[in-house]
Parts: sequence; C-alpha cells; structure tokens
Amino acid sequence: MKLDNIDKIAAQAFEGYIVRKDLLEQFRKTYPVPTYVIEFLLGRYCATVNPKEIEEGLEVVKRQLQDRTVRPGEEEFFKSKAREEGLIRIIDIITAKLDSKTDSYIATLPSLRLNNVRISPEMVNENDRMLTGGFYAEVELEYDAAIAQESNGRPFGIAGLRPIQLSQRNVLDILKNGRKFFSLNEWKDFLIRSIGIEPSALSEKAKNVLFVRMVAFVERNYNMVELGPRGTGKSHLYQQISPYSHLVSGGKTTVAKMFVNMSNGERGLVCKYDVVCFDEISGVSFDQKDGVNIMKGYMESGEFSRGKEPIRADGGIVMVGNFDVDVEHQQRIGHLFGPLPPEMRDDTAFMDRIHAFVPGWDFPKMDKTYLTNHFGLVSDFLAECWTRLRDVSRLSSVLTRLDYGGALSGRDTAGVNKTLNGLLKLMQPDHEEPISDELLEWAVKVALEYRRRVKEQQKRIGTAEFRNTHFSYRIGEDGVETFVSTPELHSESTITEDPQPPGQVWSINLGGLDDNAGLYKIEVNTNQGSGVKVLNRPVPPQFQESVRYAEQNLYSKSKLLIGDRDPRGHEFSIQLRSFDTSKTGNGLGMAVLISLCSALLERSIKGGMVVVGQLNLGGSIDIIYNAVNLVELAVEKGATAILVPINARKQLNDLSDDMITKISILYYNDLKDCLLKALME
Repeated sequence: MKLDNIDKIAAQAFEGYIVRKDLLEQFRKTYPVPTYVIEFLLGRYCATVNPKEIEEGLEVVKRQLQDRTVRPGEEEFFKSKAREEGLIRIIDIITAKLDSKTDSYIATLPSLRLNNVRISPEMVNENDRMLTGGFYAEVELEYDAAIAQESNGRPFGIAGLRPIQLSQRNVLDILKNGRKFFSLNEWKDFLIRSIGIEPSALSEKAKNVLFVRMVAFVERNYNMVELGPRGTGKSHLYQQISPYSHLVSGGKTTVAKMFVNMSNGERGLVCKYDVVCFDEISGVSFDQKDGVNIMKGYMESGEFSRGKEPIRADGGIVMVGNFDVDVEHQQRIGHLFGPLPPEMRDDTAFMDRIHAFVPGWDFPKMDKTYLTNHFGLVSDFLAECWTRLRDVSRLSSVLTRLDYGGALSGRDTAGVNKTLNGLLKLMQPDHEEPISDELLEWAVKVALEYRRRVKEQQKRIGTAEFRNTHFSYRIGEDGVETFVSTPELHSESTITEDPQPPGQVWSINLGGLDDNAGLYKIEVNTNQGSGVKVLNRPVPPQFQESVRYAEQNLYSKSKLLIGDRDPRGHEFSIQLRSFDTSKTGNGLGMAVLISLCSALLERSIKGGMVVVGQLNLGGSIDIIYNAVNLVELAVEKGATAILVPINARKQLNDLSDDMITKISILYYNDLKDCLLKALME
C-alpha cells in the first residue's frame, strides 16, 4: 500500500490508534466475531506503518482468532479442552447476573452455550457492563473437576478477562488533539476510512449519508429512518463498528425486550445501548398492540412508563429497510414511508418524531471497490470516542449565529438541531475550537434537507397541517436567506414550490414567428466592480438585447426599484439556462430585471413563480399576444403562480376553468409593481 497525505497525517496524529482497514479482509466472515473485535486485535499488534511489523502482527492475530474463537459445532471440543488443560482462553461475549438463591454472580458464554459459569463479585464490579447487555472479552475459562462432583456444582469459572473495548478516560483528548492535524475535508475522508470505506469512490451526497448514519452514535435519543435499494450497507455501521449498538433483525420484537421486563424489572435495549437499529423494518412488529404507542412516547421524550415510575433512557431508534421500486416510482404510488409496517407508515404523529430521513438511494451498492486499503481509526477507539461525545453539545456555540425560516415547527427545529449538533461533534469534537461558517453551512443544509424529507411525506398524507415545507436558514445578522430542497422531489427542468436563491428567476419567453415559447432560468451573481456580463458563449443576440434593456432600466430607475443601493458599483454576471427547444432568450427583459434586483437586494423570488414580459428602454411593457399559451406552458412545467403584465388580462379571460384552478395569475402595471409582487415577503 502506498501512503497518501491523509495516511501520513493519521500516522502522526493517532500513533497507536490506527489500523490498515484492508487487513480486515483476510479475517472478515472467517471468524464468528464482529469487525470491532478483529480490529481490537489488529490495533494491538498491527498499529504501525512498518510493513514487517504488520506482517508479524497479522500472524499473531490469525493465531489468536484460530485458537480462541468458537465456531458452531466446536463447543464440546473447547469444553473438553478446558477439562483436560484446566484453563483455556477464548474470545466471547460475556454477560452476568446475580443468582439470589446462592447470593453469587453467574456468567454466560453464548458461544460455548454455558449459562452457569462462576465469576467473582470483584470481577463483576470492575466490569459492570456485563450486567447490562455484556461485551466481548478475552476470557480465561477454568475447569474444576472437584466442583463438578458436587450437587449443582459449577465446574466452569472465569479466572480472568480482558475487555475488548477501550476503557481509557482520555480517549476524547486523544481525538481532539489528533483532529487539529487535519483540514475539514481531510477529516471527513479520514472518518469515512475509519469505518472501512474509501471516500474517493463516493459522491458528496453519499458521504453525507454516511455522516448522518454516524450521528446516532454521538447524539442521545436520535431517531432516524433510512430506506433505499438493497446492498447499500445500511446496517453495517450498526452491526460491525461499535459494541454500543444493537441490531434487531426483521420479525416480532417484544415490549419487554425493547423497554422493560415487568416480571423481573430488567431494562430493555434502549437502556443498554446507544443505538438500537431495526433492520428490514417492513417485517418488524410488536407483540403487544400498544408497542408502537410506547415507542412513539419514548421517541418524543426519551421516557417510557411501565409501572409506577417513568423510566429514562437515551438509546436512539434507527430504522432501515428497502424499497422494492425506485424512489421516483415510490413517490408516484404513495410516499417514502410506504415500506414501514402498516401501524407506522401513515401515522403523521409517528413521522413527526423522526429527526432525519436518510436518502439511501444516494449511496451506491457496496462491493470490494468501495472498501479502503488505507489507515483509519481502530473501531473500538472510534466507538469509545463516539459514546463519550454523547455527553457534550456544540449547539450553544452556533445557535446565536443561525436563524431558521418560519416554515419550521417546534419538532422540525428540534430534529434539525439534533442532526446539526451530531454533525458538528463528528467534524469538530473539541468544544474550544470555533465552528467555521463553511462547516456550519454544510451541517445546516444536510440537517434541514434530511428533516424536510420527513415533512414532505407528512404533507402527502395531511396536506392542510403540513403544507409549508419551505425550509430555510440565515447565517449571521446580514446573511442571505437560503432555502433547502429535497432533490428527489423535482427534476432540474421542473419549477418547484421552493423559493429560488437571490438572483434566480424562472421565465417563459414570448415566442415568435421563428421561435417557440420555452422555459428558461436566469441566474445572476453580484461582485464588486461594474457592468453586466453574460456568461453564455455564444450569447444569443435576442437575449443580449433583453439584458441591455434590463440594465438600462436598472440604472435609470434605481431609486424606485432598489432604494439607496448603487447598481453601478456592482458587477453582474448572468447565465441563461434553457430547458426546451427555444434557445434565443427572446423577450425576457422583465425577468432579467427582476433577477438583477433580487441579486442586489439579496432577497429571494417566491417559490413556484414564473415572470413573463418584455420591456423597452423607456421602461414600458410590450404587449403579449399569446398569454393563454404561456400560462398553459407554465402549468405544464410545474408553476403555481405566473406574473404577467396587465395588458394580457383580457386574453386570459379565455383561459379554461381547469387551468385557472391550477395556477395563480398575478398582474403588474409597471416595473416596481412587478418587483414587489415577485419578491418573498
């Protein structure tokens, strides 16, 4: 393996805590233990960049896994070996419980099918996690033949154990100090490598999917749904990377297992683990009718009541499953929660408790080409850091800089903040390090998009209650309001209800003898300088003329349109995008003027709106001769409102009743009237 820049930084920043992730491949699925167990051993013997030391370490790891892991069918062989030798070493999950009849602790080793193993109280007290779900450990198992002769004797006993997970108190300090060596993008890629995937093979959208999957490990009571095609590794992170997560495979689950067993008071999975993941969610059901209601209550408050006193837990609920069809078809036939069990799929109250809907379709089907052969953090170290990060928050340092739009409800805000907080902790674990605007904006966009996807599905079921889904944010007092969309809801050439960023306007040209009417999008950016330049090459002469008319009217009527701002002190860059056969850009003068004003004022145009009309040098509006056709085309393209000059009013009396119900027609008299009606309030 050739070391790249990130490998070199990692070797310097995390000496002794990194491992080559491709080393796992020769052990994966060969031995009956999770990835983090193998990586614990690799981290102990192969945490180096020296190839010779790595080879020697691999031999040690291989020998230990061969000698100490129990494959199905080998149980009696290991028991016999313990009897003959008196003591053996195995790698297994160890759990313990108090036997009140004998006032002693007994341990369970599932790989040997032993559930009556002696263990000292001191060992239990030193490793109390074995009382709450257990953990993988290197166990010294002894056999006492004399005890075997006793009535109800327990010949097997735990002579010693070594937990296979870090117990250092300073793991977060190590993580914080190591993070300082990386830039933001380097750290993102290193995190992805730490879970065994090569970031260079992924799109930015796919990377975002992975980061939000990680949020559940660092954020308490995080509720998430991920649905998408098969084979995209949805459950891998929850099954293989961390001992603090638990995977519930499809099928019936019980209230007692999830929350609390009323017969003995034993706490359930949400109390024992940081993350409880339901795999193949479509097949999951509870043994009791009120199971879903109990889960809804828990997802809302982090508490459940089974008896006199409410019980508090902080385990997150993650649900993953598959689409049988592609995402576009799924939206045509219903909504994105369709694959969930019947008692969940149409319950908007249940959906409201989901903090993020992860678009599994943005992640590729996994194969060997996506696995990394570079260095990453050892899984047990990473898992320990993640569980410690659950106790800290980064929100207080950024909420004063951040303002959400009015479309977010209280639950929307709570969900977005949880995702935001988790992403910030993953990217910048040191609370003393400032959060850059770049990092904040990225995290906010992801958090808003993933929560909005929940809101859009609620809108499909209960339109009236959830009709406003135009999520937006503003960073800083003088920041521009930015709207966040969910890409799967529309194609690039379809007008959506989302407000456009400042400087962007949808328009339909007027058409003519040698040109059909067609859909256009005008995009304007402003910088210091002067003048207006069109970026299209070559520039269509008709569009150049529209730009010239708009520019002159902007200069001559600046006081009327934009107040005290000086348009001559700004340089405007214009791009024309056409989506139909029409390419001339003829008759777009009004739309160009509105986009120039919008960019200068840093205010967005209303969502779903099309601006129509051509102006001349004097500021008057040309007559439209095909207004009905323009409105019909706007409806076809997905517009919900069209802004047309008043001279088209009589023509539009001929518009069909069906069309009138599909679109709002707004008339304008002059330039200022048009601008005021186009801008977001």
